[in-house]
Amino acid sequence: MQGLYFEDLSVGQSAETTKIVGAADVEAFAAVSGDTNPVHLDEAYALTTPFQGRIAHGMLSAAYISAVLGTKLPGPGAIYMTQSLRFRRPVKIGDPVVTRVTVQALDERRGYVTLSTLCQVDGKTVVDGEAVVVAPRRPKDA
Repeated sequence: MQGLYFEDLSVGQSAETTKIVGAADVEAFAAVSGDTNPVHLDEAYALTTPFQGRIAHGMLSAAYISAVLGTKLPGPGAIYMTQSLRFRRPVKIGDPVVTRVTVQALDERRGYVTLSTLCQVDGKTVVDGEAVVVAPRRPKDA
């Protein structure tokens, strides 16, 4: 499976997904990452925090960004180089996270694609940042 080639990309191009965060997603992320902070896993504890309930790991939202880059834009074949992230608001269990990436710049010489990255819940930004990926070049014989 091949995603978009560098030559297929243009500034302003975007892709998005929506994922509803489930308790099982948070628990699986904790198991895989080893981040067992009780604010993510223990409702009684989380109720004593400013969040007043369990929240998803910030890096779970970051993983949604990775998924869009790796499956949609540019998609399969893209190689992640960098990612900056700002965590703006908590994501709660049951929240629908809309993740969008948008091409901001194309470096023809290196094949680098700079994209703005954004996760929102109900139109409010929960995570934003910028990613740089290398997009594969179209084969000469294609």
